[in-house]
Parts: sequence; C-alpha cells; structure tokens
Amino acid sequence: MPRPAKKEYPLSMRLPSDDLSLIDRAASLRGRSRTDFVRDAAVKAAEEVVMDALPIRMSARGFGAFTETLAAPAKPVRELVALLKRRAPWDD
Repeated sequence: MPRPAKKEYPLSMRLPSDDLSLIDRAASLRGRSRTDFVRDAAVKAAEEVVMDALPIRMSARGFGAFTETLAAPAKPVRELVALLKRRAPWDD
C-alpha cells in the first residue's frame, strides 16, 4: 500500500453532493480515506496529462526502423487467433 504523502499544502474544493457521495463510495470500496483517494486520482490524472505532452525522441535510424515495422504486413499471433476462434461462454 502506498505510504501517505507528506502534507505540505492544503487544497480545498467545493463539490456537488452527488460527486462527493460517489467519491466517498469509491474511496470506501478501496479502503481509503476521501483525501487519499482524491489525491491519488488527481496525481494519476496529472501524470497522464504530463506524459501525453512529452515528445517521443528517437534517432533517425530508430525512426526508420519504427516506420518500417509499422509498414510491414501484420503477422498473426497464434494465441490470439486461437482465442478469437473460441466460442464465447454465453453462446453455449
């Protein structure tokens, strides 16, 4: 379980009661406090935004290999082919 973050800066928000009820329910299902749940969700969302904004850097040679791989014909993956041919349990 992640250790609690050092509390240095307060953050306050006003939420509609329906939002707060949903957050409390989700936090309870995870066995977390409201504060921990909201902090973790906010940090995860912030990390995703920052990672999406970072450029992907590679050498010209690496980019050439990457585009070559994308342009090549797809190869079947034996396990996926078998899985997709399998009858769904709800179809029985």
